[in-house]
Amino acid sequence: MCAAITGIIAAGSPVAFGTPSVYAADTNTSANAVIVWDRNAQTAIWDVAGQQPQVQARSFAMVHGAVYDAVNAIAGRRYQPYLLAPPTNGRESVNAAVGTAAFQVLSSLFPSQQARLQTQYDEWLGTIPHGIAKQRGISVGSQTAAAMISARQNDGAFGDPTWPVGTEPGQWRPTPPTNANDGAWVGNLKPFIIPSASMFRSSGPPALTSDQYARDFNEVKAIGAANSTTRTVDQTQAAIWWHDRHLGEWEIKRQLATTQRLNTLQTARMFAMVDLAEADATTACYNEKGAWMFWRPVTAIQLADTDGNPATVADPDWLPLLVTPPHPDFTSGHTCFTAASMSALAYFFGRDDIPFSAYSEASGTTRYFGSFSHAIAEVIEARIWGGIHTRTADIEGAKIGAQVTAYMIDNYFRPRL
Repeated sequence: MCAAITGIIAAGSPVAFGTPSVYAADTNTSANAVIVWDRNAQTAIWDVAGQQPQVQARSFAMVHGAVYDAVNAIAGRRYQPYLLAPPTNGRESVNAAVGTAAFQVLSSLFPSQQARLQTQYDEWLGTIPHGIAKQRGISVGSQTAAAMISARQNDGAFGDPTWPVGTEPGQWRPTPPTNANDGAWVGNLKPFIIPSASMFRSSGPPALTSDQYARDFNEVKAIGAANSTTRTVDQTQAAIWWHDRHLGEWEIKRQLATTQRLNTLQTARMFAMVDLAEADATTACYNEKGAWMFWRPVTAIQLADTDGNPATVADPDWLPLLVTPPHPDFTSGHTCFTAASMSALAYFFGRDDIPFSAYSEASGTTRYFGSFSHAIAEVIEARIWGGIHTRTADIEGAKIGAQVTAYMIDNYFRPRL
């Protein structure tokens, strides 16, 4: 994955740092509106709605795609718009535009939160001086929100499709303790940026009788067990940290926007690039899961006497450290997601070696990273340490995430010449 990061950075980062703010209408406020409304989005998406990561990805992408289009339009269309660039004169209130775009998208996603969101939005608008700049900013944000909401109508989200349940060796089936079956719709979701959810199809998991399968099996069996004697305390904490449904990636985005002193346009572009890449990497990963329907480690280990591989030994009582998610093993959703986000960040900043950190309530720890590739490398290991994915599923997932970002770099958010 370091090679993938290197290749993405080599593509060049067309972000211009140190450019002055062009938002005269908002010079009386110091808060970065994109960061503020990202926190507000998190409140709606996770704190209140409790959406799981594969669902969160779509919601955040919708919010930040609309926010980016609004800010980019007011800034003079410096970059390719995602969906549209409403006509502007550059004197519109960017704070009004950001708040309006985010509020209207969130309201469409969470109608049951309408009253709370309206109060939040009204309080935000109350900090912006009345006048034509404010009204024009509201108009710009309304237009980009409407475009996003329209674009995502009937996109395949939600519904009740389920994963097929297999009975043969290697085939996925629900896993203890929940025995749940959920998220099959994600693999057929209309992508935000890539032409097809299946365009980065892998060659699939290793054959059950192969040496590679046995290596993957025995590694996760030893280190991923709930009662593993080889997993270290730090590895256990890392597994739990990466499994937290309150994703560290949210804090990382906001932290980097602050420490790297991004202006509002830079922040809007960075958040949109990261969130849209994450969303499509998740969809591509789930499409991959549906194509291969490969069993999870807990099933593989408990039923190893059926796999035909002499190098594997069944343990009917084996359980993983973490609760196995309710969908197939191959490929890993979290490595797809993280590789997409970290490679997008590496491209945006034009370098890999920017330090960052994030705290997890689930593990009660803060993890520190010296680079974006460091985070990708750790999540690959962490899913094995947690006992919920094999190494091949993790590595192939990370490849898909990087491929989605590479496609995005070639086709979206580019500077206008």
